[in-house]
Amino acid sequence: MKISYNREDNVAMIELSSKKIDHAQEAGDVIIHFSKTDEPVLLEIMDASRFLANLMQVSMRAKSDQPVSVK
Repeated sequence: MKISYNREDNVAMIELSSKKIDHAQEAGDVIIHFSKTDEPVLLEIMDASRFLANLMQVSMRAKSDQPVSVK
């Protein structure tokens, strides 16, 4: 796994696999790139600083046994 951040564009990228990207789907501020066999290859997080700040706030308020959602 490789994680990178582009400060100028405020985009975080999480490379999950070295497989070739075939297609992508957008889910809010996240673009998920998939291989031909529908395996996640790359996650792009747009407006990454806001996304991660929200994630930290939610995780700090959540009880350990409950799932959390990020807006």
